[in-house]
Formats: sequence, C-alpha cells, structure tokens
Amino acid sequence: MHLKGKTALVTGSTSGIGLGIARALAAAGANLVINGFGDADAIETERKGLEELSGGKAIHDAADLMRPDAIAAMFARIEGELGGVDILVNNAGMQFVSPVEDFPVEKWDAIIALNLSAAFHTIRHTVPGMRRKGWGRIIGTASAHSLVASPFKSAYVTAKHGLVGLTKTVALEVADAGVTVNCISPGYVWTPLVENQIPDTMKARGLTRDQVINDVLLASQPTRQFVTIEQVAALAAFLTRDEAANITGANLSVDGGWTAA
Repeated sequence: MHLKGKTALVTGSTSGIGLGIARALAAAGANLVINGFGDADAIETERKGLEELSGGKAIHDAADLMRPDAIAAMFARIEGELGGVDILVNNAGMQFVSPVEDFPVEKWDAIIALNLSAAFHTIRHTVPGMRRKGWGRIIGTASAHSLVASPFKSAYVTAKHGLVGLTKTVALEVADAGVTVNCISPGYVWTPLVENQIPDTMKARGLTRDQVINDVLLASQPTRQFVTIEQVAALAAFLTRDEAANITGANLSVDGGWTAA
C-alpha cells in the first residue's frame, strides 16, 4: 500500500484501460478520482469498489475534458475534497478512422482537444502542487501510434506523437522537483475504443470483421495477442513506486513487439 494518503486522478477511467489503472492504484492504497461518462449506476458501483480496494476515498467527476473551464473546476474540487493531485494519469481518448481528404474537421478538432490539449491543461494544473510537495507522478496513456503511423488515423497519430513531446518537455522541467513524467504506449488492447473502430476500419479498407482483427490489428503485434488492460495497469502502478524514481521522460512500449522493427 505504498500510495496510502496519495490521490490519483485518472481521466477516461469509467471503463477500459483507465478503469484498470484506477483499480491498480487503488490496490496500492491511493485515493482515486475517476473521470468520464457512462451509466450512473455502473460508475457508482465502480467508485464504491475502488474505496473497498484502497481503504480510502474515491470520487467521480464528469468534467468534459474538451473544456478547459471544466478541467479547472475539477481541479478546484479535488483540491478542496482531497488536497490536490499527487498522481495524474492522462488516459482519456477517442478515435476516428477516415482518409485524410474526407476527415471531418470537427472530428479532428475533438480528437486533438481530448487526446492532447486536455493533457496540457491537466498537467499545468497539477505541476504547482507537485512542486510544493516535492513528489509527483504524471503518466500518459499514449499508443504504439505515438511511435509509428497507420493509415486513416491522422488525428489520433498526430495527438499521440504530440503527447510524447509534451511528456518529454515537462519531464525536463520538473526533473529536479521529485516529479516524474512518462508515457505508456500500448499496442492493441481489447477495449471499447478498439472494438468501436472496427466497423469504420472495415469500411475504409473493404474488409470483414475477422480480417480487421487478424490482418490489421493483430498483424501489427508479433505476439499475435492483444495486450491486456492488467498489463498496462501494472506498469502504471510500477511507475508510481520509489524504484521508478529515475524513470522519467520515457515512452514505454507494451505492444507485443509492434514497434521493435
């Protein structure tokens, strides 16, 4: 329970990778702030479960991360109720698949806002408190697409490459303050985000569902296996430990060998 007394904010954590990371941090004793949309009863069930795991407090905040004013209000609430953020996990994201010439401008703007600009806003609110405390952990859920590209994902690939640049820059700025800043770049994890993009990929590439899974998704990963949520969450939890204090500015791949070539 090395995180007892610390507070973690995990964005996009009402399902998928974010919820898995929230559970791993709660198991280490952290208070949790989960953020995202979804069924209110299901979210309340998860919130209670996090408190049972941690023995601490868990709250849900539905701030729309595409609105800087909503992010500011969320941070004010966390400061008032839990004393600020010690661990920030920027996990919220969305995807859209389309050839660049047909890419809807509003989809581009939304993906950049949620996948990249939101991380800038959460980080700028988080860093002052971490500096005061002399300790902090900032983790971004990037993607194998932070290192390599795939067709028809221009906004997503751009945002994930940008997140790595932001991570490296902030890591250098806070390196003397006891704060580490890193990215985790998973390959394909079986989550709603991946499942929901299959129909668009089928349409864009003229493939069947099975062909998309086996010939597009898993073809990228030499292990021929989806990465699990638990594997990503375990790495995130490790990055909060004292043993990881000199891991900073890193982009850590969990992608079944996708980016090794």
